[in-house]
Amino acid sequence: MPRAARAYVRYVEAVNRAVGRVVMLLIFVMIGILLYASISRTVFDVPISWVMEMGQFLLAAYYLLGGGYSMQINSHVRMDLLYGRLSPRKMAFTDTITSFCLIFYLVVLLMGGISSTRYAITYNQVNYTAWAPLLWPIKTIMTVGIALMLLQAVAFFFKDLARARGEEIE
Repeated sequence: MPRAARAYVRYVEAVNRAVGRVVMLLIFVMIGILLYASISRTVFDVPISWVMEMGQFLLAAYYLLGGGYSMQINSHVRMDLLYGRLSPRKMAFTDTITSFCLIFYLVVLLMGGISSTRYAITYNQVNYTAWAPLLWPIKTIMTVGIALMLLQAVAFFFKDLARARGEEIE
């Protein structure tokens, strides 16, 4: 594989690894917010209107920003009916073919995310709830997460292509 492809894979995987490990900590923020809401509602009888939406926003950030990292550590679900019986080189060849579908899907998703984020910024879009938070921050985070997963999918394509040719990119 060309040196540029190897450098691309190393850089993208380093970025996704760093982002993924930081984003893992969001689970504790979500737990804290939901615990605070439960205590305030049951002990002090004071319901909080922003908790459910903030939990949803954090969950979206958690799984979208962590998508590239979970892909990198191979923790995505894979249909293994015939795939598990293949040799490592045939698996890599199969993955290069399916990578095109994933990359196409992520490009379309990214285009939609950019369009939606641009709309939210231009029109100061808010969610139609009692809290009415601005939507551009979460839409920006979601678009960044989709972009990171797209970059990781391209890195996987390079790694699988090298593996199908009998090489390895570490």
